[in-house]
Amino acid sequence: MTEQDWLSARFAEHQDRLRAVAYRMLGSPAEAEDAVQEAWLRVGRADTDQVENPAGWLTTIVARVCLNMLEARRARREDSAGALPPEPDAPHRSSHPNIPATPEDEALMADSVGVALTVVLDTLTPAERLAFVLHDVFAVSFTEIGAIIDRSPAATRQLASRARRRVQGTADASDAARSPKREMVAAFLTAARDGDFTGLLELLDPDAVALEIRGAHAVAAFFAGRAQAARIALVDGVPAAVWWHRGRPEAVFTFTINGAKITRIAVDTDPDRLRGLDIVLLPTGDKERR
Repeated sequence: MTEQDWLSARFAEHQDRLRAVAYRMLGSPAEAEDAVQEAWLRVGRADTDQVENPAGWLTTIVARVCLNMLEARRARREDSAGALPPEPDAPHRSSHPNIPATPEDEALMADSVGVALTVVLDTLTPAERLAFVLHDVFAVSFTEIGAIIDRSPAATRQLASRARRRVQGTADASDAARSPKREMVAAFLTAARDGDFTGLLELLDPDAVALEIRGAHAVAAFFAGRAQAARIALVDGVPAAVWWHRGRPEAVFTFTINGAKITRIAVDTDPDRLRGLDIVLLPTGDKERR
């Protein structure tokens, strides 16, 4: 068997796992396929003389490809102020007609990365995301992960721990994410973006206060046509709005609601306070996309 035949056989043997790793890392089947294809190109150029564990070696290559893609994605977002994080495509079986669905494909179909979870993962650094996914989902050791991201095993463990806390917080916050207050904030953002003065008045208490502006008419006039870059979020577990600029929060809008009306909108732009907040961006709903 030639070296190329050996490589092809090993790659085919582990392709399902590699695709699953890439999908979990990137949250998009299309990007996962691109990552696996790029990994195959790298495999073809690699020296295999010292390869003792093909599965681990191939996983490392795919992980490095995904890390590069995540870093490029993050750079694009930082260059595009106010852009919303993309929602993941629906998972799908391999499009190759000669590759049947495998149990791992079925697992991806049944246990796909949800939109809320993907939004949380998108707030992690690429290194945090890689450490969490490879260790917690695919049981890769911290020593192996550390070699990929050039960190010590202890530092890699800390990255995964931070990511895990954020992901676990998603489940704890799920009720808040579906709460009536979330719907009120989302409706307010939609009306503000659309310049819907009447819609804003319907949401505001007659004596509403925002930014030292008093009265529903004055507050509605101020916000009508604004909030284009604001995102719906949970801030310390409470629905709010965040202006996210170049990869970091620049302002947080918190809402006081009484009797199904917004009575106060407070805005915090202090960098030190914002850094101490637990901010989880929420997926965009149909009302907000309109």
